[in-house]
Amino acid sequence: MRREMTQEQKELSAAGYAHLEEQQKGKGKGKKNIEEEEKQVDIILEEFHTNISLPPASAGTSHGLTEAEAEARLKRDGPNVLTPPKKKSALRRFFDCLSSLFNILLIIAGVLEYILLGIDFADNTANEYLGAILIGVAFINAGIEFYQLQKSEAILASFLAMIPPTCRVVREGKLASVPAASLVKGDVVLIRMGDKTPADLYIFSATDLKVDNSSLTGESEPQERRCVAEGSPSRAVEAENLAFNSTLIVSGEGYGVVLRTGDNTFIGQIASLTGGESGNRSPLAIEIDHFVLIISVIAIITAVIFFAIGIGSVYKGKAAQTVTFAVSVLVAWVPEGLPATVTLLLSIAAKRMASENVLVKDLQGVETLGALTLLATDKTGTLTRNQMTVTNIWTGLRMYSAFQSNNDDADTAPFDIKAPGMREIIDIAILNSKIKFDRTDVPFDQREILGDATETGLTRFAGRNEPSYDKLREIHEKVFEIPFNSENKWALDIVRMDHANGPLTIMMKGAPERVLMKCDTYLADGQALPLTDEIKKEYDDAYNYMASRGHRVIACAQMRLPGDKYDANFVFTKQANNCPMEGYCFVGLVSLEDPPKHGVREAIGTLRSAGIKVMMVTGDHPKTAEAIARKINLIIGDTKESLSKRTGRPIEEIYADEVDAAVVYGDRIDHLQPHEWDEILNMKEIVFARTSPKHKLEIVKRAQALGHIVGVTGDGVNDSPALKRADLGIAMNISGSDVSKEAANMILLDDNFASTVNGVREGRLIFANLKRSIQYTVSHSVPEVIPQLLYVVVPIPLPLSAILILVIDLGFELFAALSFAWDPPESDQIMRIQPRKPVTQNSVLNRKKRALRRTKTLHYDQETGDAIHPSWGRRMLTHVQAPFTKNFWLDRFEKSDDEVLVDGKLLSYAYLEVGVIEMLGALVAYFVVFYKAGFSPYDLRRAQAAGSSANSITYFQAGSPDFVNARGQTLNGSQQYDALAQAQSITYLSIYIAQCFNMFAVKAKFKFPFGRQVVTNYWNFAGIIAGACLAMFIIYTPPLHVVFGGSYHLSPLYWLIPAAFGCLVIGWSTLRVVVLRRGLEESTVKPIKGLAMFPTMRTMSIRARHSNSGKRE
Repeated sequence: MRREMTQEQKELSAAGYAHLEEQQKGKGKGKKNIEEEEKQVDIILEEFHTNISLPPASAGTSHGLTEAEAEARLKRDGPNVLTPPKKKSALRRFFDCLSSLFNILLIIAGVLEYILLGIDFADNTANEYLGAILIGVAFINAGIEFYQLQKSEAILASFLAMIPPTCRVVREGKLASVPAASLVKGDVVLIRMGDKTPADLYIFSATDLKVDNSSLTGESEPQERRCVAEGSPSRAVEAENLAFNSTLIVSGEGYGVVLRTGDNTFIGQIASLTGGESGNRSPLAIEIDHFVLIISVIAIITAVIFFAIGIGSVYKGKAAQTVTFAVSVLVAWVPEGLPATVTLLLSIAAKRMASENVLVKDLQGVETLGALTLLATDKTGTLTRNQMTVTNIWTGLRMYSAFQSNNDDADTAPFDIKAPGMREIIDIAILNSKIKFDRTDVPFDQREILGDATETGLTRFAGRNEPSYDKLREIHEKVFEIPFNSENKWALDIVRMDHANGPLTIMMKGAPERVLMKCDTYLADGQALPLTDEIKKEYDDAYNYMASRGHRVIACAQMRLPGDKYDANFVFTKQANNCPMEGYCFVGLVSLEDPPKHGVREAIGTLRSAGIKVMMVTGDHPKTAEAIARKINLIIGDTKESLSKRTGRPIEEIYADEVDAAVVYGDRIDHLQPHEWDEILNMKEIVFARTSPKHKLEIVKRAQALGHIVGVTGDGVNDSPALKRADLGIAMNISGSDVSKEAANMILLDDNFASTVNGVREGRLIFANLKRSIQYTVSHSVPEVIPQLLYVVVPIPLPLSAILILVIDLGFELFAALSFAWDPPESDQIMRIQPRKPVTQNSVLNRKKRALRRTKTLHYDQETGDAIHPSWGRRMLTHVQAPFTKNFWLDRFEKSDDEVLVDGKLLSYAYLEVGVIEMLGALVAYFVVFYKAGFSPYDLRRAQAAGSSANSITYFQAGSPDFVNARGQTLNGSQQYDALAQAQSITYLSIYIAQCFNMFAVKAKFKFPFGRQVVTNYWNFAGIIAGACLAMFIIYTPPLHVVFGGSYHLSPLYWLIPAAFGCLVIGWSTLRVVVLRRGLEESTVKPIKGLAMFPTMRTMSIRARHSNSGKRE
């Protein structure tokens, strides 16, 4: 897409997002934005009228609010809790399930049967069973759906669980513990390490205070919080003087003034965003509803037509019998078992996915995962471990890798504890540390480490390479420390560690540039050598190597204090400032990163090979996000910045269509124009960094507006609005917050992102199997309906009664349709084909054209510019007029690459191809059985027509008068009755037998319907056997003949007739494969150049540990 766009192109681009702009206008009115307000925090602080002590005075001397003022504000502003959302009652939800068009049709049909039973009981005795079955099926369908909807709705409860029950507050100069719900604006709150922030606070005093914002912003590193008297220039979510409700204090302590409580807090706004998103209906649900609507309309129209024909011909004014017949036609069209079949198929697939550690909360999410076209994933905790890990060490002028990696340069050496300088690096990591353990009476690898993420990473690395970790800390006692702060950017500890010149050693770690300034020597082979310009150049190269990969870099230095000046009892104090600050020996650099999880690289490569666009949406820094993205196959090509750097061209001269990747900063999102959204989302590789929850939600909406079926993975509170809005929300179980798990449709129980690959494969397989099942199920509609048409048009005796039609739909067809759930993929290329609804430039253009046509029909307010939406009556009139407009038919017949659940090919197969073959087989068997019983087709017409003549005579009943056929044979009533029973039985059996062959024919898409791959699903044979048992039981059991009308006189030789037509079904399916296979093979995804499919190696110095254990042995 070129930089210059015509006005027409801009209008077209904007039309696709017009509905989002309208929603934004509606939701944004009257709401305060935290991003805009909190930057003026020093000004609004005056409004609180609270008494605090600012530095240099001690914050502990603050007076705070009075109890009376706090009580008054609590009454005015309400408690510090989140407002619970409105919920529907269980009864209301059940009736919503029951009121679907499908169920309403069945209930109306069932009620009609009972009405007719009451009018004429003698002629409608079968209605007693028929009505009960129809109404019962409707309630069973509703019950199954209701059961699935009864999942937890505790999203808000999860938010409430994040707010601490009590907190420490200063009121009237006294520190007291009070319920967090009683906090008010202006309260002075004390927060310490291990606490959860009870409200949004303005920090006016802090000592080494750090907060974990990862669940709110995606920042993997704890963020320092301090007093900024002049106000922070950063965004509110990054402001150094703000701490947000529910964030964990990982170190230090501080005092803050409550700025916001309850729904107005940052987490309250996220809860509002999450609660305001109702979530989208799954593509499968929409397609099933569309199919049911089509079938229902066809069924109703056909039933009405058959009623009109029947009452004027066969039944001659007998309304009750005609209605019964019309209902049987309706029953023949409507696949009553479809909702139950779909639900049970998805349940079986969900159970299979549970064995792969994927918990499905919404059954239709199983198929949605397979239909995804775009997967937006969080970084911290989802793609990465949310656990800082040592990656490289540079010491003694040599680079070492802390773990086995495929990304390091060839001259990077493997980790070796005996390498020069490595012992000193580990000592500094152990002794210059403020971390704590939850317990020390268990082995190191079983402990929970409490503290800063960077120090935690260093401690984890040191503990794995130093067996005597606890003993080392005990022996080398700490005598003095200067903790890390934002001004110094280093931490210093003096410990008792004997050396040749004395008993004390200073250990320092911190920002590389600050630490290097304090050094005049460097450590090489155990000796301190002068720090020359050449050495500094080596240092620059090592630092740039580490930093360019998105790693956090820490420098280490030491000083061995001379014993003659600093003996073992020397007293160091901050006031005396008697700790040396220059002349240190530079030991080395350590880089850390939040590494990708095991299997992530291959998973993303597989998803991209399956035609799914994977993009990262994170709150982390753009450089860090891009570095991780390049390691895990998410970015392979150039961004404008990387292409500019590589070619020397200015970024302004690089067009969007020259690059494949884009890294978008969150602040840009608020100001992006529609055509810029198109440009970004058209990229093959996308990373959004520094995003807020609102940004993540907006990204999902924009992608959906282009036709994407969007999946979102995440584990933090900040992900919950996007998880709820997405077509499929996927949360992490172990690292995920309760909020994200409740908002999601699916949960990865083992936090393994690679499980999504299995989920996509399972989703695509279940769609294919569901389509086969529906294709199989609706194929029997034609052999059920057409004989009914002949019954009223020719006429002939009724080939199939309504009760037998229900036995087909709810009997053997249900068993057989369910067996498709265990079908394996027909082809091993299931993860190499495009998603079933691919988003292409052509599909986006067509969607925008349709949107533009809609926007041009709207009227706008001349003053506000807001769209004036038409009234209900006007909308109904528009729907009625639509079929008579050109645009309606243009939209209907617009060419599309989408594969829907029920498409033209499926309907053609079911109704015009196999359905016709099965119908012919059933009719041939029907007429042959009658012929052997003495009735030619002419005789059948003559006997049936006698019932509608002036002198009405009813044949084919046990008490009917004798009938003389064309050959002069006389057939009494019992012979006629048995002949009809045999004919209806063979019609029923013909459909069953032909469907047994069809069960294997519908599987043929890439391969022919015979061979080993077709018969690998043994459940198909179980379905066939179950259907056979049911058929034999109904037809050959005399007591059941009263209800079903079977006959045990039917010879098994007649079964060969439908079997022959079944072979014809297999032959026709083979021909379809030959004709359609080439087009299907062209839908595969082209190989992506540059994908790195080698495994994401496990970190934590695996190779080092193995090598060291080998040496010790």
